[in-house]
Amino acid sequence: MAILELRGLKKSFGGVMAVGGIDLTVEEGLISSIIGPNGAGKTTLFNLISGFYLSDAGQVIFKGQDVTGQPPHQTVRWGMGRSFQVTKIFPKLTVYENIQAGVIFNQGKGLNLFSEASRLARNETEAVLSQVGLLVKADEVAGVLSAGDLKRLEMGIVLATKPELILLDEPNCGMSATETSSTIELIRTINRDTSATVLFTEHKMDMVFSVSSRITVMNFGLVIASGPPEEIRNNKRVQDIYLGES
Repeated sequence: MAILELRGLKKSFGGVMAVGGIDLTVEEGLISSIIGPNGAGKTTLFNLISGFYLSDAGQVIFKGQDVTGQPPHQTVRWGMGRSFQVTKIFPKLTVYENIQAGVIFNQGKGLNLFSEASRLARNETEAVLSQVGLLVKADEVAGVLSAGDLKRLEMGIVLATKPELILLDEPNCGMSATETSSTIELIRTINRDTSATVLFTEHKMDMVFSVSSRITVMNFGLVIASGPPEEIRNNKRVQDIYLGES
């Protein structure tokens, strides 16, 4: 069963086509990935799905509902979470407060003026911190974390909203090999424990092929191949355009 369907999705900037009529189905409960060279349109596609950009044409169908053009805060409320290539957190707040903000938003208590914020959602916040391995750093200021921990924190903020679909834009950007391995296991754990569908973009092929059930390849704003890892690995066009000839 599909949790996400893209139908003829298009976006251009100043006459330059970034996404050129994408049709894509993401199956519920799986870990899927989108790969392609720099400039292939992967991040633009995520921005269209999550409502950060308005499409020129086409539809985004999420859980059977047309959500095309809906703003990001609305797609989050409907169960779609999103991380970014450049990590977006609250750098002056503590790790705990960053996660707590996401939990409070999800519970609809952001405008509760009669409760002390520090007392809200403690159990839920600590549960998410444990899930992403940051409970021991709960009181640290977020802005001083390592690159790997920043990505974990951002993923925790996403998880705090209890998403059914998680979009991760290059979750290993700037990470070491050890941190990459840790992120792979974290994504597997999240998918297993929460049943959330995961769709991610990535340049590190070892991660892509080790964790993805299905891989979609983009080039110049178009999908050139989509299928299980072994089929993509052996696709001559993919080898020529992206992976290099074997």
